[in-house]
Amino acid sequence: MSTTVDRSAAQSTLNVWQMAQRQLDNIAQIIGLDASIHQYLREPKRILTVSVPVRMDSGEHRVFEGYRVQHNMSRGPGKGGIRYHPDVTLDEVKALAMWMSWKCALVNIPFGGAKGGVICDPKSMSLQELENLTRRFTSEISIVIGPEKDIPAPDVYTTPQIMAWIMDTFSMQHGYSIPGVVTGKPIAVGGSLGRDKATARGCLYVVDEAMKELGLAPGARVAIQGFGNAGLHAAELFAETGYKIVAVSDSRGGVANTNGLDVRKLVAWKGEQGTVVGFGGGEKISNKDVLEYECEVLVPAALEKVITQENAPRIKAKIVAEAANGPTLPEADDILHDRNIMVLPDILANAGGVTVSYFEWVQNLQELFWEEQAVNERLRRIMERSFRDTLDHARRLKVNMRRGAYAVAVGRVAQATQLRGVYP
Repeated sequence: MSTTVDRSAAQSTLNVWQMAQRQLDNIAQIIGLDASIHQYLREPKRILTVSVPVRMDSGEHRVFEGYRVQHNMSRGPGKGGIRYHPDVTLDEVKALAMWMSWKCALVNIPFGGAKGGVICDPKSMSLQELENLTRRFTSEISIVIGPEKDIPAPDVYTTPQIMAWIMDTFSMQHGYSIPGVVTGKPIAVGGSLGRDKATARGCLYVVDEAMKELGLAPGARVAIQGFGNAGLHAAELFAETGYKIVAVSDSRGGVANTNGLDVRKLVAWKGEQGTVVGFGGGEKISNKDVLEYECEVLVPAALEKVITQENAPRIKAKIVAEAANGPTLPEADDILHDRNIMVLPDILANAGGVTVSYFEWVQNLQELFWEEQAVNERLRRIMERSFRDTLDHARRLKVNMRRGAYAVAVGRVAQATQLRGVYP
């Protein structure tokens, strides 16, 4: 008994990068990964740290720190978002880049894993300050990005407008438009139809498959922690499909209604007030309460490490669909699995965004754009196939869904790395 307690205590103190490495170590043992390839995959291929001087509206100059990390590119160019957040750390960006390697491999698109971030508070910055920051950051990382090298995308607190500035800055350096350098752009400058809701739609598709697998009835109750791009669109799409949204929250708090929230009115309230707090269609609850709310489907769509060994025993959902990256600690994973709660891991549940980013990149290279119905149908096929691959490996190896997903993804990255060779 004491050994188990000690291990849990050790795991709970892991930072997000150590957590990502621990996940790799675990699956490497399960699938018998070659020791040299395992060692190689434990560290990023490349880390770029840059200073970003920005002229503020007050006339003063501030210097921000930014990162671009490329974890592994054996399967193709790097792919991964850029986040603007005051709590960005290099270890966080390294972990997110590693997870992107696995995510792209799991859905079997020809990208490697990368990620970027700038330590800043975008909520306190004007539009002009954000543009100044973005253009200078783009100039600093331009030595490692490009449509054949590494393709950024939106992430926490970055938007299609910010992607347009990245594309424009990179294009100016080359003297012609290069829309394929970035995805998640506005439609007017080469974005793809369906990209704005792709993360949420991909999450819906895998939840639909899990519902069938578990024999759950239609009209299931859904609780969503986080009401940014992924969470808001998830609420809309789940509601349109017949699910009942019973609880949602954002960074300021939440709202719940056991009879179901009016999602259309809630989205309008969020647009007007900037928060779901104060919405009249339900009772006030906390972020913590949303995670433990009575429901069939829980969608953590905020930040990392919100499901822990403390609250995992109180989660009432049958399915946890990780629309956020890294919301579940390793020890919480084991608790949920032991309680027969199906966790749809982040590298599966939120892979719709990178999948449609791949579609956008392909359309940019072809200079031929697809109808939204075609985008959504291609996405559905990929998400359903990826769910099935994950479930099959989980059953064959007698492990949980996260380890099943990692077995697929790490195996594919390892195979590509081995075939190409580690040494030049």
